[in-house]
Amino acid sequence: MRAVRFYTKRDIRVEDVPEPSGALGPNQVLVAPAMCGICGTDLHEFIAGPIVTPKEPNALTGATLPQILGHEFSARVVETGDAVQHLKVGDLVSIQPLMAPADDYYVRRGLLHLSEKLGVIGLSHPWGGMGERAVLDAGNVIPVPKSLTEAQAALIEPAAVAVYAVDRGRVQAGSSVLVSGAGPIGALTLLAARAAGASTLFVSETNPNRLRKAQEIVPGVIPIDPRTDDLVQIIRDNTESGVGVDTALECVGHEGSLNACVKAVRRQGVVVQAGLHVRAASVEPMLWALKDISIEATWCYPVQIWPRIASMIAAGIFPVERVITATIDAADVVRDGFEALLNPSGEHLKIMVST
Repeated sequence: MRAVRFYTKRDIRVEDVPEPSGALGPNQVLVAPAMCGICGTDLHEFIAGPIVTPKEPNALTGATLPQILGHEFSARVVETGDAVQHLKVGDLVSIQPLMAPADDYYVRRGLLHLSEKLGVIGLSHPWGGMGERAVLDAGNVIPVPKSLTEAQAALIEPAAVAVYAVDRGRVQAGSSVLVSGAGPIGALTLLAARAAGASTLFVSETNPNRLRKAQEIVPGVIPIDPRTDDLVQIIRDNTESGVGVDTALECVGHEGSLNACVKAVRRQGVVVQAGLHVRAASVEPMLWALKDISIEATWCYPVQIWPRIASMIAAGIFPVERVITATIDAADVVRDGFEALLNPSGEHLKIMVST
């Protein structure tokens, strides 16, 4: 079968590999991946890896390099193990890619995403969404409403990151919200905030292409270019009594963006750190104290969130497909996918790979 495999920095190959073989375990599922998104984590592996992908066999899954990429994906069920009851052949499914041992401290408490032994399908697992077949544990294979498309089902994974950030930000009907960063997660966070009832939405972004796209994705959002605009003043001018936003969601992973969120939020507001910082940040805890704010940090998402997001998409209140800027064939994944996303002009948000 054809698969997109990561070997090392700047070395991703599209090659023929053996299909899964042998009998399925009672709780396993054989799927045919349909659509797969390229994630920022995949990009980090490409430009600087291996980081998450295992150089030595992964203790949980036994996976090692080369790794079949892809953890944001939908699939069709091909075969199920004898004990699998919630799936049937032909079902469209969305893959929840996080894995951890069942006896883990956090797993026992319903917090699988916080396990210190976390594994990820498509990053530290023998199979991934950029291959033509994959064998997965049934618990990672989630059926979706029949009205969802393959692309929508694939976007549930990054949408979960956005919804979790909005949840932690306590966004509700009538909230005023700043989203800092209009990349794929920032764009999905704008959509999630609107779905949660936010009435006043601001987006801060330095890339003019992404700032324009954000306004197309969420009509009515107030755009801010922090290089040329006075972010705090614009927010004060557009919030009740000029106090600032109720919630600021940081989706860049940059200290300047984080500090701007702190300045933009009202007293006793909430700042959520959703972007992943790759270096230490200089911050102003005294300002946090003076404003009596809450600082929340997120990691991935609670895995139980999948059906909720699928139902939001099916209801039409969470149009995740708006973030897609291209769909490409797996054969062209390096040139038209990874290299395109690394282009400084930044014209793309989410590129989907057809497997």
